[in-house]
Amino acid sequence: MASPLALILAVFLVAPIVMIVIVSFWGATEFSIYPAFQFDNYEFLFGSDVTYRVFLNTFKYASITWLFTLLIGFTVAYFLAFHVRSLKWQVALFLLCTIPFWTSNIIRMISWIPFLGRNGLANSALISWGVIDEPLEWLLFSDFSVILAFVHLYTLFMVVPIFNTMMRIDKSLIEAATDAGATGWQTLWHVIIPLTKPGIMIGTIFVVTLVMGDFITVRFMSGSQSANVGRMIQNDIGLLQYPSASATAVILLITVLMVIGILLRFVDIRREL
Repeated sequence: MASPLALILAVFLVAPIVMIVIVSFWGATEFSIYPAFQFDNYEFLFGSDVTYRVFLNTFKYASITWLFTLLIGFTVAYFLAFHVRSLKWQVALFLLCTIPFWTSNIIRMISWIPFLGRNGLANSALISWGVIDEPLEWLLFSDFSVILAFVHLYTLFMVVPIFNTMMRIDKSLIEAATDAGATGWQTLWHVIIPLTKPGIMIGTIFVVTLVMGDFITVRFMSGSQSANVGRMIQNDIGLLQYPSASATAVILLITVLMVIGILLRFVDIRREL
């Protein structure tokens, strides 16, 4: 019974990855690509300072985005799970959180540009309130705007697994902690957070992998002034340097799999799904 699904995965997942790995060993000139088995692409990547700076930039985006999505996602999930008593209101408020996802990621991302621009709503409001005397240049086309867009795009991927895990927590455990004299912060730290750890790990996997593979957000929100690994791959493809792009993609895939492998040591993914 698993054969049809296994065939689909083999054709549309395994085969393309194998092809990318094979092409990563090929050679390329300015005008052609030729089959070969050489390590020139990997030697160039590991021998370039640009590669390390771009990977470091990618990890910076992923870690900062993860931190903010975790704080926002945990707060929203905690409010829905423990402060909203009615199931109907929980569903209604949860659906309200999903409204932005009814539109395209690109549309939601680009919508920040007129808001953060030099003559945008944010600068206009701050100037009218007397907070600043001249427009803030760093609001748009900067690391700030990139991370803001990432947080906006991927926070829901942190909210959903955390909320799902919190809804499984036996409320009698919280009552027992309260009866034992625990404060609200003690209950949160010693009861809720440990029991919510699987949801946090699953949300972390979603957010980190999505951010590390995203390139269009970095391109638009940084004004092409910053780069991550996905942007490197896009540039190589634009220059028809498919072997170099494939080598970078293989390194990125291995890096992401290592991150996921580390995170999976903290949670039983099968039990949670």
